[in-house]
Amino acid sequence: MSLNTRHLSEVWIDLGNLSHNVQLLQKLADRPMWPAIKANAYGHGMTIIAKALLELGYGMLSVAHVSEAAALRDAGIKARILVLSATLPEHADALAHYGCEVVVCTMDVAEALSAAAQRAEQPVAVHIKIDTGMGRVGIRPDSTTAFVQRCRSLPGIEVRGLMSHFASADETDKTFSHRQLDRFNDATRAEAVEVRHMANSAAIFDLPEARFDAVRPGISIYGLRPSADIVNPRADELRPVLEWKTRITYLKEVPAGTGLSYGHAFRTQNPSLIATVPAGYGDGLSRRLSNRCDLLVGGVRCPQVGHITMDQTLIDVTALRGRVQIGDEAVIIGRQGGEEITADDLAATLGTINYEVVTAIAARVPRRVRGEIGTSSTKQS
Repeated sequence: MSLNTRHLSEVWIDLGNLSHNVQLLQKLADRPMWPAIKANAYGHGMTIIAKALLELGYGMLSVAHVSEAAALRDAGIKARILVLSATLPEHADALAHYGCEVVVCTMDVAEALSAAAQRAEQPVAVHIKIDTGMGRVGIRPDSTTAFVQRCRSLPGIEVRGLMSHFASADETDKTFSHRQLDRFNDATRAEAVEVRHMANSAAIFDLPEARFDAVRPGISIYGLRPSADIVNPRADELRPVLEWKTRITYLKEVPAGTGLSYGHAFRTQNPSLIATVPAGYGDGLSRRLSNRCDLLVGGVRCPQVGHITMDQTLIDVTALRGRVQIGDEAVIIGRQGGEEITADDLAATLGTINYEVVTAIAARVPRRVRGEIGTSSTKQS
């Protein structure tokens, strides 16, 4: 007997749109691209995206933590992996074991990696992070030469790259970004390294002088704009990769004045038809969207009503009375008929950014694939 345990809320990943976005970015950058697939590929499913990118010819993938690198290796991903976030010496053996390239900005970590490399009998490549103005992690620009020399003196350490990160490349005013570029150029000009890299998605579009020897696109490979302030019109060509859909599990007619969900934060003004869907804040649908968003049912925008709960959410489908049934699809993010709800729509309501909306989608929501991988016109790694 075949048992159906399929989750009724699902995220769909469009591989054709992913291919389109990658090809668009590759043509703009004209450099090796090291796509960022950290945070479960910005909520899109890290293993799914990694395999697709490998098929497109990309041999270097960027993650945030060694745990993500380990998960990729366990899934059979054989790409080079760059671990972007600052870490601690206690992870050195794991980083060496999994063959990671490591961003470093402290000698404690560099020395620990050196010891781990010797134990593993294989070198560890490092990329030295320079803080040009992000203010998060990184060495001071004026200490670059000394830090590079110290790292190069450590057995088992190969200094492969110098890097930095933009604080405001997604803003219209690029004054501070150009200041960061100047600092990075001044700090690295005299250093003989294989690769310098700094450009994120926003810089790929708006700061061609920041592309250097490689670029690290993130949000844009998933078809989402880094911000509304990107100047380059080609950002309009991005195609969203993710759709989030659920299904109606219950329908009920209620009279006017009926309180709905916890705390009765919503009361019906008229006799209403209310649908229940099995998606809530436990799935990543923020409770702060309660009474402030729509879902698409039958190609119609239907208001969400009452507090969003952990596992279930209510929708007013009165406008569809006689045309809606249990089992019908409800779209949280995506297109249905002539209507569309985007991650940017939800982000605007929440007062946040599209990055947070998609990365918040919980792991318990299955990621499923549709479409086919295209062929990148300029495969580079």
